[in-house]
Amino acid sequence: MGGYGTVTRRSAYEPRFEEVADGVHAFVQPDGGWCLSNAGVLRDSGTTVVVDTAATIARATRLRAETERLRGGARLAVVNTHQHGDHTFGNSLFAPDALFIAHDTAHTDMERSGLGLTRLWPDVPWGDIAVTLPQLTYSDRLTLHLGTEEAELIHPGPAHTTGDTVLWVPGRRVLFTGDIAMNGVTPFCLMGSVEGSLRAIRDLRALGATTVVPGHGPVCGPEVLDTCARYLRWVQELARDGVSAGLSPLDAARQTDLGEWDALLDTERLVPNLVRAYAEHRGGTPGEPVDETGAFGQMLEFYGGLPPCHA
Repeated sequence: MGGYGTVTRRSAYEPRFEEVADGVHAFVQPDGGWCLSNAGVLRDSGTTVVVDTAATIARATRLRAETERLRGGARLAVVNTHQHGDHTFGNSLFAPDALFIAHDTAHTDMERSGLGLTRLWPDVPWGDIAVTLPQLTYSDRLTLHLGTEEAELIHPGPAHTTGDTVLWVPGRRVLFTGDIAMNGVTPFCLMGSVEGSLRAIRDLRALGATTVVPGHGPVCGPEVLDTCARYLRWVQELARDGVSAGLSPLDAARQTDLGEWDALLDTERLVPNLVRAYAEHRGGTPGEPVDETGAFGQMLEFYGGLPPCHA
């Protein structure tokens, strides 16, 4: 196991570094709520790969320090699993000596969204962040030959966003899912697809991973894929019933007993998930544009304000 040997006291939201397989490390950020996303480092003799880079300069600095400790003289590559700033704002801490890689659409979306996330939570100590775009993009699959290991970058179609990447290390049977899978945290499909997420989860399950590093929440096994799939099917059922009853996504959420899903973090995401599920139930294609601003507004109304962000 790795660790921060000089740190003697941790807050509830302090990141930790875990070796989840030989040469494969997860940078886990409790509690996994808004903007507390996971990252990873694959150490190899040829190239060291960082998977996502955290939201703030302070957190990215911790990740960079651990990367340098492991890296030795290896080349450095950064893979962004999708566009969102909690996974990409730290890129600037790895420039200019890293090669940045993402899906084609993620590049476009990162350029378009810029630092917009900072305006949603202006009180977060983001630091002097800057948008650092991918230099290498791909459309379907890309294999990184790292030295002794290979890492496969796979675009599963619209899921959490329209430009998702998962990173699969077949030699270690470790899967980095990005935000397609979250452990103990409510899935979020507004910018992608509920149905597409279910398809992606089916395909990811077929890889045969034994260790899963989710986008948020603790490292786990492949059972997290089944849990996320059950939640998403439940959302689809709520959407079907809500449309039939003539309810808005907000009203449908207000009338819903969360049941077992009440134990997840960030349950307010039900509202934007229903916005996406409503669109798909009415014949919308996975990933087609929806009113994201309106969906966030409904979510804030449901929650009663802005959800906390501890990044």
